[in-house]
Amino acid sequence: MADKIGVGIIGVAPGRSWAAISHIPALRALPDYDIVALSTTRMESAQAAAEEFGVASAYDNHDDLVNDPAVDLVVVTVKVPHHLELVTAAIEAGKHVYCEWPLGNGLEEAERMAELARKKGVTAAVGMQARSAPIFRYLKDLVDEGYVGEVLSVTLIGSGMNWGPAVDQPNAYTFDKANGATMLSIPVGHTLDAVCYCLGEISEVGALLANRRTDAVLVPDNTPLKLTAEDQVIVNATFASGAVGAIHYRGGVSRGTNMLLEINGTEGDIVISGIAGHAQMFPMTISGGRGEDQAVAPLEVPDKYRWTPKLEDFAQNVAQAYALLASDIREGTSECPTFDDAVIRHKLLDAIEKSAAAGERRTV
Repeated sequence: MADKIGVGIIGVAPGRSWAAISHIPALRALPDYDIVALSTTRMESAQAAAEEFGVASAYDNHDDLVNDPAVDLVVVTVKVPHHLELVTAAIEAGKHVYCEWPLGNGLEEAERMAELARKKGVTAAVGMQARSAPIFRYLKDLVDEGYVGEVLSVTLIGSGMNWGPAVDQPNAYTFDKANGATMLSIPVGHTLDAVCYCLGEISEVGALLANRRTDAVLVPDNTPLKLTAEDQVIVNATFASGAVGAIHYRGGVSRGTNMLLEINGTEGDIVISGIAGHAQMFPMTISGGRGEDQAVAPLEVPDKYRWTPKLEDFAQNVAQAYALLASDIREGTSECPTFDDAVIRHKLLDAIEKSAAAGERRTV
């Protein structure tokens, strides 16, 4: 491999796509990478994106991109229903892969991709970048070092922002549960992954999923739209450690709490809060108190947990993940979340869905 890892990105729309506002600035900020190719479904849009971002090669199909000899790493940033096809093509071409989360449209697809990546021996990373965020790296160390003592309980409240009364066209597909990009899979999945990274896995769940809103509108024209993805997620969780958890996510936004993670232990408490329930995207603050403290007070995240340049919010945690991935590709490590990590998280979400459907607790 050359000094820089050649990156080909599938799914770039100038100015508005997730790739444009997070992946491209993240990759540009790191000396390990060179964006050498991109593809969309139309040559006109591909060439426009290549011109805007200064990328040498533009393709109107993914096959040409994954077979470009300059591409070492294929980044998949399209809608969830297309992940299986595109990731499979990249792995079959012998390329390393970074795929956005959710990895698959359900557990079965995720397992198929993880098995193929192991068989072909490629580095396969998934975009669960919340666990790379400085605040969660710091939280993990605080817990591991005994700041709160034994963790007794966990409370998590979040607003999905989406899955409310209105949605714009780029996000409209998330309102259809069949597409696999739901409030459960995206903000709940991302945030629970970070929580489990810090506190250990959840072993048992009792869940309730509900559609309190079934009708929404597509803005700006207020076209009627059905909401089939649940806008209420409630989970009663037991962690492998014995700690218990109460989780509630709701669609849209609240005039009150939009992100709260509270960890209560035998020796102390930690509180993380933010403006939205997407731990992977938005900035958060952390407070703590222990021993004789009568209340929590702000904690400063040490600089050692930030190993990338300061970037805009959406790109920051993505850059943190890409920094880990560069080392994984070169050294064979697994610091960036892998497809196997994604399968573990898909299993948790699958257990939540099955618990809600059956009306009984499920082992993960």
